[in-house]
Amino acid sequence: MSDTTQALDLDPSALAALGEGHVAYVRAMRSEEVKRLFPEAPDLTPGLDLFALLSASGAPILLTDSRDAAFANAWAHDLQAMSVH
Repeated sequence: MSDTTQALDLDPSALAALGEGHVAYVRAMRSEEVKRLFPEAPDLTPGLDLFALLSASGAPILLTDSRDAAFANAWAHDLQAMSVH
C-alpha cells in the first residue's frame, strides 16, 4: 500500500450503511420474490415483473411495476439511483 492510500476497516453494519440517505438501488424482481423483501405486501399474482427501490443498506423503500417509477421516486427523494442486476 502506498503512502497516499489508506485501507478502510469497516465492519459489516458500517459497510451496509455506506451511502445511506444518498444512494438507492433499483432491483428487478418477480412477484414470487416480493415477500422476502416486503413481508407486509399482499399476495400478488405469480409471474409479474416488478421493481424494488432499496436503500443503500438494502432496506425496502418502494415496490412498483415500472422501472421508471422506481427511479423517479429515488430522484424525488434526492437519492442517487443505481441499477442492480
